[in-house]
Amino acid sequence: VQLQASGGGLVQAGGSLRLSCAASGRTFSNDAMGWFRQAPGKEREFVAGIIRGGGSSYYADSVKGRFTISRDNAKNTVDLQMNSLKPEDTAVYYCAADAKLHNIVILNMNYLGKGTLVTVSS
Repeated sequence: VQLQASGGGLVQAGGSLRLSCAASGRTFSNDAMGWFRQAPGKEREFVAGIIRGGGSSYYADSVKGRFTISRDNAKNTVDLQMNSLKPEDTAVYYCAADAKLHNIVILNMNYLGKGTLVTVSS
């Protein structure tokens, strides 16, 4: 089972990036999925999560109104559209999956993918 994030890069403050996470090895259509991040020297931070059907999502206050999470169960993917990026958004971003969204929010998920680096310059 593998979750692979992609789409990171260098962007100026105020810009946008779209991250994508492709899952393989099993279907995650019955699981919640989400994103978290870890900046250099800091602890992991929950970013966004979405329930298995995609009808409801949850965001950290720090990204609410700027980031949007979405999923495509047919493709077994989850995306994170990031707008109005700030230098403090600089981090390695990881995707995650778990039977319960709550477990992703508290960073106690069953499945954790490899990250992608996002760097926002000022």
